[in-house]
Amino acid sequence: MLQFLTALPPMVALPIAIVCEVVATSMLPKTQQFSQPIPTLITLVGYAFAFFLLSITVKTVPIGIAYAIWCGAGIVLVGLISWLWHGQQLDLPAIVGICLIMAGTIVINVFSRTVSH
Repeated sequence: MLQFLTALPPMVALPIAIVCEVVATSMLPKTQQFSQPIPTLITLVGYAFAFFLLSITVKTVPIGIAYAIWCGAGIVLVGLISWLWHGQQLDLPAIVGICLIMAGTIVINVFSRTVSH
C-alpha cells in the first residue's frame, strides 16, 4: 500500500491529502479532547495520511504552492462541512473571507507557472 501511495503523481496525491485533512479536522469535535477512541483514531490516521501525501506532493511542487492549495481547499471544505454537518453559522465576513481564499487558490492553480498542469 505504501509503495502504491508513493507512486502517486503529485497532483493526485494533493487532493487526496486535502480530503484526509478535511476528514480529520471535521472529526476533531467528535473526539471530545481525544477521549473518544473511534473519532480520535479517524482524526490521527487522517492527519497522518494527509501529511504523508503532502510530503509526496512537495517532492515536485514548490512547498509554498502545495501548502497554499492544501490550506485554501481545506479551509473552504471545512467551513462548508462545519456549516452543513455541525450546524455552525457563517457570517458575511466569514463568507467573504472564504470566497477570497477560494479565489486565491483558483488563481494559483490557473495562472501560476510554478504549478505543473
